[in-house]
Amino acid sequence: MSDPMSTDAAARKDGTEPANDARDHAGARETDEQRADASVEPEVTEPRPAAHLDRTAELEAALVEMRDKLLRAHAEMENLRRRTERETQDARRYANAGFARDLLGVADNLRRAIEAASTNTAEDEAEDADDPAFAALLEGVELTERELLKALEKNGVTKIDPRGQLFDPHRHEAVFEAPDASVPSGTVVQVMQEGYLIGDRILRPAMVGVARGGPKPAPAAAGVNRSA
Repeated sequence: MSDPMSTDAAARKDGTEPANDARDHAGARETDEQRADASVEPEVTEPRPAAHLDRTAELEAALVEMRDKLLRAHAEMENLRRRTERETQDARRYANAGFARDLLGVADNLRRAIEAASTNTAEDEAEDADDPAFAALLEGVELTERELLKALEKNGVTKIDPRGQLFDPHRHEAVFEAPDASVPSGTVVQVMQEGYLIGDRILRPAMVGVARGGPKPAPAAAGVNRSA
């Protein structure tokens, strides 16, 4: 029968330990690990420094300022684009205003020639009725006037016909006043020289005669005339 003491001694001599000693060592290691874990302090988030908060506020304020400047610059560029486009259109529309104004004198002379010829024809109808040369000349002058007015209208130049309208100082130039109680005072009763528009601008005001002595014009009619 073997001796237990000799068995343990033999086990130690062979480099092996009994089961109880192994459990004791395992428990000791577990206790050491728990003690080490307990010694580790939990991570604490430190508050952000005041200087860092101030820097963040400065950056946010700078961002707002830059955004405002960008919006303002965009609005200014849009206004500049629209203004440039409008000025370009006006330049194209009114570029020939000076040339058109010079042609108005030609149109006036053609109209005077036609009116004079018509007056002479009415007075000497029997004498000039059978004159084909005179009739052809008058027809040629009338055709020239029509073509000239058509060319002017093609370039945005139109006549002002103020007969029967209230006097408008922006469109008309009063040459004389005529007593006439049959129409409201200030009504244009005669046109001495026709006026012209180019686009919506006055190229030349009409020279007119204005009635006086009649009833006062209605406020509504006067307002419509000013806005025309």
